Amino acid sequence: MHPNALLDLATELLRTLLKFDEPADAVMSAFFRKHRALGHRERHALAETAYAVLRQRLLHQHLAQSGSGVLERRLAILAWQGEEKMLRGALGPHEQAWLAEVQKIDRGTLPDKLRHNLPDWLAAPLREQLGDEFWPLVNALAEPAPLDLRVNSLKSKREEAQQQLQAAGIASAPTPHSPWGLRVDGKPALNRLELFTGGGVEVQDEGSQLLALLLDAKRGEMVVDFCAGAGGKTLAIGASMRNTGRLYAFDVSGHRLDALKPRLARSGLSNVHPAQIAHERDDRVKRLAGKIDRVLVDAPCSGMGTLRRNPDLKWRQSPKAVAELQAKQTAILASAARLLKSGGRLVYATCSLLADENERVAEAFTAGHAADFQPLPVAEALAAARVGAPDALVAGPYLRLWPHRHRTDGFFAAVWQRR
Repeated sequence: MHPNALLDLATELLRTLLKFDEPADAVMSAFFRKHRALGHRERHALAETAYAVLRQRLLHQHLAQSGSGVLERRLAILAWQGEEKMLRGALGPHEQAWLAEVQKIDRGTLPDKLRHNLPDWLAAPLREQLGDEFWPLVNALAEPAPLDLRVNSLKSKREEAQQQLQAAGIASAPTPHSPWGLRVDGKPALNRLELFTGGGVEVQDEGSQLLALLLDAKRGEMVVDFCAGAGGKTLAIGASMRNTGRLYAFDVSGHRLDALKPRLARSGLSNVHPAQIAHERDDRVKRLAGKIDRVLVDAPCSGMGTLRRNPDLKWRQSPKAVAELQAKQTAILASAARLLKSGGRLVYATCSLLADENERVAEAFTAGHAADFQPLPVAEALAAARVGAPDALVAGPYLRLWPHRHRTDGFFAAVWQRR
C-alpha cells in the first residue's frame, strides 16, 4: 500500500475513535473488517498508532496545534508506530519540516498534564494514593501490556507448555506470582498453535489468575462466578476444582456468556454452568442462597487498571460514572454475599485503581455485615494457594496490583469468610 494511503487510513480510524462513541477495541475490529485487504504490518501500524494517540492524547493534541491541515492526520504523524521510512514517504516537505521542529521539543519541560495524559479527576486521586510512585505508574500506563498465558492444569503442566511454545519459536518465562502463568515475548499468533486450539493455554493477565487463586475453590464444591463475563476466571476456577463440583457462571449479558462457549469447549471442563441473570436479585440467585461454598464478585468497574490495553477508558469515564458504578458494586456484593453458606469464602475484586471502587466498597461491606462476615488477610490466602511472593502483592488486608510494580493490570481484591 502506498504510504500516503496508509496514513489516510490512520486518519480515518482516528476520526472515528476520537468520537468516543464506542470502546476502542470494537471500533478497531469494525475498521479492520471493513479493510480486510490490509496486511499484518499495516494493521499493526494502524492499531499501535491509534493506541499511542489514545495513551497520550493531551500531549499529541497540544503538539498538533502548531501544524496545519486535518487534525487527525497530524495526530497520526506525531504518534506513528509503523516503519519510519513509510511515514517519510507519506509526508510532503512542509509536514516533514513541521515534524522535525516538534521533535526538538523537550517534553520534560511541558506542564504535568501534558506529561501524564490523565484527566484531572483521575490524576488527583492517583497522586494522593501513590505519592512518588505516581510517575512510575504514568510511565507504565504509556506502555503496551505484556502477553500472559494461563496453563490449563487439566491438560498440561507449565513446564510442558513452555517447552511446546519454545518448539514453536515462542519464548516465554514463568510469571513471578501465579503458578499457572507464562509471560510471552511479543504478540505471536497463538490461535494457530495446537497448544492454544486444544485448550492447553488461555490468554489471561497474571492479575486475573491471582483472583482465581485467591478464591481457592476446592474439589466437589459449589462455586459461583457472579460477574463471569467472557469467562476467563471461570475457566481458571473450574480447572482448580479439577472439573468436579458445580461452578455457576452468572452474568447479565448473554452476549458475553456466548463468548465463553468456544473457550469452554476447548478447556475440557464439564462442571461449568453458564446462566444469564436479569440482575443481582434474579430468582436464580435467590434459589441458591445459603448453599454456595465460594463466590467471586469481579464487579463491573471503571476499568482504570486496564489502561495499557484500553487507553480510551480514561477519556470515556467520568466521576459521575464512577459514583454510579460504586452504587452498583455495593448492591452486587450484598446480593452475592447471600449465596454463601457458613464457612464460605467471598472475594470482591475490580480491575480499577481507584479507592472509591475498591477499599471504600470493601470497608463499607465489612462495616455493614460485621455480624455475618469476617475479613480474611489476603497475604495468608495467597500463601495457602501457592502464590509466589504473596507479601509483595498486598496493601493492608487487601490485594493491590499495580502495572508499575507487578507488570500486571491494576487489580484490587478483598476476602471474607461467612461466620
